[in-house]
This record gives sequence, structure tokens and C-alpha cells, in this order.
Amino acid sequence: MSQFVPDGSAAVFVERRDQLIEYFERGIKARPQWRIGTEYEKVAVRREDARAVPFSGPRGIERMLAELADRFAWSPLLEDGRIVALRGDKASITLEPGGQLELSGEVCESVHCAQEEFARHIEEIVAVGDELQIAFLGLGIQPVSRVGEIEMVPKKRYGIMFPYMAKVGTLGQRMMMQTATVQANMDYASEADAMMKLRVGMGLAPLLNAMTANSPLSDGDLNGFVSFRGHIWTDTDTARSGFLPFVFGTGASFEKYADYALDVPMYFIVRDGEWYDMTSLTFRRFLEEGYRGHRPTMTDWDSHLTTLFPETRMKRYIELRSIDSQPPELMLSVPALTKGIFYDEDCLHAAWDLVKGWSYAERIDLYAAAHRRGLQTRAGRFSFRDLAMELLTIARTGLERHSVKNSRGDDESVYLERLTELNGRGLCPADVVIEKWNGAWNQQIGRLIDGSSYKAAA
Repeated sequence: MSQFVPDGSAAVFVERRDQLIEYFERGIKARPQWRIGTEYEKVAVRREDARAVPFSGPRGIERMLAELADRFAWSPLLEDGRIVALRGDKASITLEPGGQLELSGEVCESVHCAQEEFARHIEEIVAVGDELQIAFLGLGIQPVSRVGEIEMVPKKRYGIMFPYMAKVGTLGQRMMMQTATVQANMDYASEADAMMKLRVGMGLAPLLNAMTANSPLSDGDLNGFVSFRGHIWTDTDTARSGFLPFVFGTGASFEKYADYALDVPMYFIVRDGEWYDMTSLTFRRFLEEGYRGHRPTMTDWDSHLTTLFPETRMKRYIELRSIDSQPPELMLSVPALTKGIFYDEDCLHAAWDLVKGWSYAERIDLYAAAHRRGLQTRAGRFSFRDLAMELLTIARTGLERHSVKNSRGDDESVYLERLTELNGRGLCPADVVIEKWNGAWNQQIGRLIDGSSYKAAA
């Protein structure tokens, strides 16, 4: 979940609707300026019982952040005197509501750059985590603790969101407190390019979720899904999540995305350090009527866009959101898939060819099926396993064309190898977890931690 931090800059008031559309136009970048960004969320548990690490206390997440700031190149960010985030030169560490630790990584020219940063991040959090008896698990959901057992990170934003979630769906509080994802961000060259990438990203959502499903365990046992995280989004808040029908039409545009965003209820605005609950107003009403003498600013618009959760989201870049958090050996497959598919014109259209024939109703049905069946899902005469292998071939082709090499002479397609091997056997990460849970782990929490936790490099 993208974070909003007021930056203290002078307010730019929204005087006309066109400013909101121009916001997206200012995200346009020439091809040589394109970069890849990745956001990695990780669930943190106590080593002794796999329960969620509390925010407070001598072995809590706040202490974890303090130790990271003391030892490494991070500066703490405070809210009401509590450490709720860290800022680095090119990246940041933020917290999801249930204490899930997120690295918002450097905007990188290559996946090799992302790999180096991610490796450093793992070394840092494992070093501190081991001392505090905190394990970070390569799973997409908290495996043991229930929502009511998890201490919420004391951010005003979350205090507004949490009760609102209970009004608009049955699973939104689970989304906030239990789930973890990995997201990839990409640039666009024009309005047409942005709409094509938005369309392809959203079109691929069921398949991407099936390939990377990794949340089969929650509340202490198997939950009947391979991606329970994905299922949770189906009843979180239909006004701001799921699929956007206009994206699949011929008239998709910045204007239509802005109109969609205008009609979604807000969460908050911030004025002079005070947070106002805005959940009773859409941004359109705020623009037309104001609120208690306050007028909308472009900062309000920017923060509002971070509270929209469609499967593929647009800000001044495009964000893929359909993927469960992964085991560390698969994390880099996410930016690699993204760069290979979306940064080569032929590959982008080839990926769309895989899914363009589905009707809107079929997309919804396939999305739901993928949460339970993973790569066993079928789209007509094709299994998702077949489509996954086609998509991986497309991505590999794009990365080989880019021909960006690391010091060992490997191009970026090397980061697709493990996912290709796994999907080639018709498996997603959750299938491996389920097999081990019922087999070698013998449904023992200690073995789950040992088998799925992040570890320092040998």
C-alpha cells in the first residue's frame, strides 16, 4: 500500500478539473528515462510462535526500525513521537497497518540494480531481526495471528481507514492487518502507452495472481485458497478495488481515469498537521463544495490516488498490484516480468494477445478461480499453466533484447529462471507451501518458520 507523507510544500489549489488530468500528463517520460521500481512487503512474526510482531515493546516493529536507523543509512520518520517509517537516500522503509515491513525500493535502470538493493535490505533486516527474535516470512499473509490479535501501527491514516473498511466490505480489515504483496512500477511514454499498459496489466491480473499465489495459510491453518490475499480484495471495497471496465474499451484515457478517481470516496486530508476524516465525500464533491472551509489541493489529489486499489493503478507511473509477496528467491521475478513484458513494444502486444479475448465477465470469473485453483485454472481450452509459460517466454524475450548484463555476464532473464521452473511443473509458490505443510512440516509452526523465513546469505 503506497504511503502518503505530507511534505510541507506550498499548497497548489485545484481550480479546475483539467489540473487533475494534467497530473497524469506530467508523468510522461521519454523512453531513455524509463525505470523500474519495486515495493516489497513482508510479514513479520515472533520466532517462538509465528504470531505477528507487535508494533510496540522491546521486541516490536518500532524497535526494529530504531535499530535499522542506528546501524544503517536510514533516517527515522516520526508521527506523534513514534517511529513509523525510515527514509534513505534512494529508498524508504514503511509499515503497513499490521506491521508488515515494506521496502519502497530505488527507482532502477535494471533488475540487477534492484537485486543488489534487495540483497542489502535482506542482510539488514535479518541481522536486526535475529537479535530481536523476529522472522520475516516469504508468504503473502500472516499465517497465525487473527486480525484482532495484531497491534495496529499508530498512524492517523490507518485510524481512519480501519473502521471505514468494516462499512464497505467484510474483508478489508484483513487486507490491512494481515496481507503482504510485492508491486512493480513502470513508466509510460504517452497517454496511449499508459492506457495500453494499464489495460495489459489489468488483463493479466488473473494470470499473474495464479503464477505467484502465495497465501494459503492464515489463522493457523490452510484456508482453502492458494491466494487468500487475492480473494480478500474481492470484498474489501468495490468502489476502489478490482477491475476498471473502461480500461478495456477503446476510449480509455487519462480523463476517464481521473473521472473514476473523482467518484471514489476519500479517506483523509491533512491541514496544519491535523487529519480530517473525509470518508463521507468523494473527491468530486470535495472539489465542488469544499469541506469546512478547506479547498482541495494537488497534494490531496496525489494522496487520494494512493488510496485507490484497482489491480493495476495509475499515478505518475503505473503499478502492478496482483502479486502476493514472494519467497526471497522469487522476489526479483516480479520486476523482471514487468520490465520484460512492458518495456518492449512487441512483448507488450504479445502479452495482450494472450488475454484480450476474454470478456469482462470472464475476467472476473477467472480472477476468482485463480485465487483457489492457481495454475490449474482453465480459460477455455488453455490452462493457466500453459498461458504462464507463454507469458514467461514473452518476458524472457524482452529481457534478452534489452541485453543488460551483470558482472557475471547474465542478462536480466536470469531472474525468471526459478519462477519458470516452478510454473513449468504447474505449481505456484502456495502449492509448495501446502505440500510442505501437510508433509515435511507436519503442520508444525516451527517448521513453517524455518522453511519460509528470510535468511542471511551464506
